Amino acid sequence: MMNFTLSNQVQIPAVGIGTFMMTPDQAEQAVVDALACGYRMIDTAQAYMNERAVGRGIKRSGVAREDIFISTKIWVCRRRYYRGYAV
Repeated sequence: MMNFTLSNQVQIPAVGIGTFMMTPDQAEQAVVDALACGYRMIDTAQAYMNERAVGRGIKRSGVAREDIFISTKIWVCRRRYYRGYAV
């Protein structure tokens, strides 16, 4: 997979999997499958209502969390404070 190098020399994947319009069950399985295929970037959002399922998929995958990039979007009303969810 192709990567980009950030200014701090961290390598970030150029391609990832998105979870928009997936049910929680679909998102969980898609994350497991994508990580098994070598993907290391996952995109989600509070508005998708599947963030916890994404976390479960990561946990089920067996891939170390520090090897995965996760991007998310938060609700506008929470822009000043965001508490992540424990899996």
